[in-house]
Amino acid sequence: MRNKTTLILIVTLAVTLFAGAALAQSLKDRMIARKPAVAALLAQGAVGENNQGYLEFRGAKKQADVVAAENQDRATVYRAIARKTGTTPDLVGQRRAAQIAETAPSGTWLQKPDGGWYQK
Repeated sequence: MRNKTTLILIVTLAVTLFAGAALAQSLKDRMIARKPAVAALLAQGAVGENNQGYLEFRGAKKQADVVAAENQDRATVYRAIARKTGTTPDLVGQRRAAQIAETAPSGTWLQKPDGGWYQK
C-alpha cells in the first residue's frame, strides 16, 4: 500500500510539473503573439504603460480584448514571480513598470510613480 501511495504521489507531482510548464509556455506564446498589436496600440498612444506594470487606456478603447488579455497574462506572471521571490504581485508590477519605462521606445506614454503621465 505504501508503494502504491508513493507511486501515486510521484505521478501526481510529475503531471503537475508538466502541466505547469505547459501553461507557462502557453502564456508565453500568447504574449508573443499579442506583441505586435500591443506595440501598435502603444505607438498610437491609445494605451500607455502605467506605474503598476499594466497597460492603461489613454484614449478610445481600441482593441479592449487585447489589452485585457495582456493585463491578465501580466498579472499571472507577476503572481508567479512574487511567489518565487517572496514578495507581492504589486511590488513585482511596480518594478516591471520601472524596467518598461527604461526600455520603452520614444513616444510611449508612461505613468510616473505619482500618477502623472508623460510621453517618452
